[in-house]
Amino acid sequence: MDGAILVVSGADGPMPQTKEHILLAKQVGVPDMVVFLNKEDQVDDSELLELVELEVRELLSSYEFNGDDIPIISGSALLAVETLTENPNVKRGDNKWVDKIYELMDAVDSYIPIPQRQTELPFLLAVEDVFSITGRGTVATGRVERGTVKVGETVDLVGLRETRNYTVTGVEMFQKILDEALAGDNVGLLLRGIQKADIQRGMKEEGGRHSPFFAGYRPQFYMRTTDVTGKVTKIMNDKDEESKMVMPGDRVKIVVELIVPVACEQGMRFAIREGGKTVGAGVIQSIIE
Repeated sequence: MDGAILVVSGADGPMPQTKEHILLAKQVGVPDMVVFLNKEDQVDDSELLELVELEVRELLSSYEFNGDDIPIISGSALLAVETLTENPNVKRGDNKWVDKIYELMDAVDSYIPIPQRQTELPFLLAVEDVFSITGRGTVATGRVERGTVKVGETVDLVGLRETRNYTVTGVEMFQKILDEALAGDNVGLLLRGIQKADIQRGMKEEGGRHSPFFAGYRPQFYMRTTDVTGKVTKIMNDKDEESKMVMPGDRVKIVVELIVPVACEQGMRFAIREGGKTVGAGVIQSIIE
């Protein structure tokens, strides 16, 4: 992702899930962020809004974002939507709450830089959804991760079945017809000669969890012929720096407290399972007395 908009209630301030959202953004590599303080219409005291803004900036800084410089815009998404629903022709300058959304998007445009796209590499798009258009063909949607594709060019459909080649007969992005899709674009590709049943959302490379876990996580640890519940008390990355969360696919070091004594030794391999599925595997580095 190139950036994110963090929405925080101006009436309530940061909630526990706000911290999780910031942490997730950090873990998945979101480089820049803009904040929208929602529900401004429910805040009677402007000083309260300033306190919420200060709290948000401190929270962002604690997760190594540039909290002092991140743009924070306040407004009311609900009132903006209601205004535009009532009159879709409302323009900038006609309504306070609609103007706040324009201000938010201005901040996104100015603060979040446009990344350098990998347009010279071979085309790659992970399929997110598939649907059919009667009389036209099958559309595959997703984000172009690298490369470019033009109308009339052919693409390879890889995975799940034998690799096959199809022609792109149309490119659309947010209801606009395009001649070409570039890396970073979220598009729909109209493909000729393929049925909806022949293409589906991409494959998961592995089983296991598809959401993060945190300190306090209590899975089952399988060692030789036994299994025992253990509590993850500490998480560290490859540089031995303490971490707060483990994402699927991460390589980490963890400190585990088993609920009962188990015969184990340094170098022993183990598997981590939860709900009947394997979520990880590792090697014991040391025994902590």
